[in-house]
Amino acid sequence: MNVRMEWEYRTKKGTGTTFRSDIMQVEQALLLVEDMEKTGRMKQIVFIDDRDTVWSMKELKEWKKGIETEPHNVTVYFDGGFDHHTNTSGLGCAIYFEQNQQSYRIRKNALVEELNTNNEAEYAAFHLALQELELLGVHHLPVTFIGDSQVVINQLKGEWPCIEVELNRWADRIEAKMDELGITPDYQAVSRKKNREADQLASQALKKIEISSTIELD
Repeated sequence: MNVRMEWEYRTKKGTGTTFRSDIMQVEQALLLVEDMEKTGRMKQIVFIDDRDTVWSMKELKEWKKGIETEPHNVTVYFDGGFDHHTNTSGLGCAIYFEQNQQSYRIRKNALVEELNTNNEAEYAAFHLALQELELLGVHHLPVTFIGDSQVVINQLKGEWPCIEVELNRWADRIEAKMDELGITPDYQAVSRKKNREADQLASQALKKIEISSTIELD
């Protein structure tokens, strides 16, 4: 989670003002506060997250301690493919995360028949990843989503218009689910080569090879 800090500072003679920090990761913010508190002049510190929720120092420390036992540091790779000959779509996602000081990877794919274009398949693959995150118990966290679809990435970022009705419906479903889970997304568009794992999962789905696995990484 990223936060910004707001605090009151007072001199020995009582002159005071309020300072606001840049946005930073929770761990960095807590380290800075612990150091600044040594001056004895920093008062009424609060932390404000990406959703404008206000946290006290105690609340943020409790959140940080609790999150170690839950999935965090989550990165999602997604890809979708559409076969015009069979009118079927292959969806694939690979999810990397940490929990209890261990690293894990989930791989999941699916074959679906109700889609009509490659772009729909890309959106559906993203939604499949969100369903996996929900099952995993990911909530109120930043999540990095990586894909090779410029359309999906740029439309979800709001940089490209989403005019097609079906794609707009997918975007609405995805945004509603992320709001429900409290996920703050970071979107990254990459080349297909750098999205090879998710691409392979989608291709395997089109070949009716079902993948559903979770492994601990070294």
